[in-house]
Amino acid sequence: MAIKIKHIKRAELNFWDKTYLPSLFLGLAITSRHFFRNLFLHIFHSVGLFKNVKASVTFQYPEEQRPLSRRTRTRHRLTKREDGSPRCVACMMCETVCPAKCINIIATENPDPNIEKMPKSFDLDLGMCVYCGFCVEVCPEDAIRMDTQIIDTAAYSRKAMQLDMNDLLNPQQKKDEDG
Repeated sequence: MAIKIKHIKRAELNFWDKTYLPSLFLGLAITSRHFFRNLFLHIFHSVGLFKNVKASVTFQYPEEQRPLSRRTRTRHRLTKREDGSPRCVACMMCETVCPAKCINIIATENPDPNIEKMPKSFDLDLGMCVYCGFCVEVCPEDAIRMDTQIIDTAAYSRKAMQLDMNDLLNPQQKKDEDG
């Protein structure tokens, strides 16, 4: 059964609208209004006037960090159990679901009889990661999270972008070494 699509008639543009000058002037007016409003508000703020009226703010990165939402996907971390061992049970679900194939897990037997497996190595390549969050969503043990609030993941080599299990268990330590 075919579906018929009704053709929508659009209003015919007159000469003035065809020149796109009204749209150009409207865009310039909006940009100018923002520019001069913020310029004068920042000048007034510097002399102590209109402190209750908020002007736009520029964050001076990297000296001043922009506040992040708690839901922002930042650098990965592995969670730990009470005894300090990784919570991961090497189920390989995060490795399987990863569209970038940046997670590599090698499993081994766990000495605890209540836990079947544990990761012998858990490697994650940030250079390949697309920060989709699928690994966090699929994990049945809540072992991997993206809540470190570390956003500066730049490095001078590909090797520095590869995180091993120790880096993932202690993300703040890796940040201090890099920074």
